[in-house]
Amino acid sequence: MGQKVHPKIFRTGVIYGWDSKWFAGRDFPKLLREDQKIKVYLREKLKDASLDRIEIDRTPRAVTITLHTGRPGAIIGKGGTGIEDLKKALRGMLTKKPTDKLNLNLNVVEVANPALAANLVLQSMIADIEKRMPFRRVLKQNIDRVQKAGGKGVKLAIGGRLNGAEIARREKLAWGSIPLQNLRADIDFASGFARTLYGTIGIKVWIYRGEIFGADKKAAVAAAPAPERRARPIRAHR
Repeated sequence: MGQKVHPKIFRTGVIYGWDSKWFAGRDFPKLLREDQKIKVYLREKLKDASLDRIEIDRTPRAVTITLHTGRPGAIIGKGGTGIEDLKKALRGMLTKKPTDKLNLNLNVVEVANPALAANLVLQSMIADIEKRMPFRRVLKQNIDRVQKAGGKGVKLAIGGRLNGAEIARREKLAWGSIPLQNLRADIDFASGFARTLYGTIGIKVWIYRGEIFGADKKAAVAAAPAPERRARPIRAHR
């Protein structure tokens, strides 16, 4: 039996950090529900803004939300009106009364290379599949984009009633290497589904972006002298 582990959860605490950073005692369930509500609202509100991931940082005095996106202009809006409207909506979700004060910071960070972000590749594939493009063309186009962007490996899986077939099946297409059991491997993973007339089409994306080493570890390995080899005494056999 195959036992699958989420590639990002498997490496959290080793090469990845947590998307939500805060400490809570008895308020843990409340803050967890708030985080989930914030993420669901933002992903629904900014579904056309190429949103990659959401980071939430809480301190006793402030809440900082960082949005990583491929299109920051779509979130900020003309003259910053879009981000101000988002702040008002989020402040209303996090406060019980309109008079309550909350120090809320909303940051927008542009994704440097959208072709190497699994969530953005997934959103592109979903849009193409819902436009009734042939799934093989969609797979090949996205693999070519990852390859040209400098990725070291990519695997795409798609399943369902492909091209309207009566019998559902699963197709995979891969290029390069995907070392899923190497904890140093920087593997971005995303999964989702496209809604079509024939039903939902499930999509999974794995992108291998190289290995991550700690800076101190690299320096220590580079500075360490080579081990000396001692000559063994030769004993004469009688």
